[in-house]
Amino acid sequence: MTCDEIILRAVEPEDLELLYRWENNIDYWLISNTIKPFSKYTLKKYIENSHKTIFETGQLRLMIDTKENKKTIGTIDLFDFDPFHQRAGVGILIADESSRRKGYASMALKCLIDYCFNTLQLHQLYCNILSSNCESMELFKKLGFIETGIKKDWIKTSNGYLDEHLFQLIKI
Repeated sequence: MTCDEIILRAVEPEDLELLYRWENNIDYWLISNTIKPFSKYTLKKYIENSHKTIFETGQLRLMIDTKENKKTIGTIDLFDFDPFHQRAGVGILIADESSRRKGYASMALKCLIDYCFNTLQLHQLYCNILSSNCESMELFKKLGFIETGIKKDWIKTSNGYLDEHLFQLIKI
């Protein structure tokens, strides 16, 4: 899918090293609810099965490439896909720090929203964002997501607990 200055594409075998680096970056574990490293074997198996549809796996990962230089800068994910209730969770990572604050996350999310509502025919999307992640909250609000709840002391960190905010975008 091509949108503005980015391309959302399927995961390829060539992405293994990049995913291995990103999935095992401890700085991202808090936002991805991860507590242990991923092996290359596990990621290789994931990539081998990525040809399956979201209806088979309940999830979809797309790589975010810049259109200009075809550089892979991050991922955007659908998870917790529920075809009966027509909803899914959304997560996004712009892992390439030099590509942050350039509008790529907004472009990727806008493109994914269009795909979800017009192709997958979903009724709603949701995301969970830690109270410390103000940039992410602003991104989702900018694209129409509404904060509908706060889970108090939801995520344990080495410095105590963080609240987690629930945002929803409902197709009208």
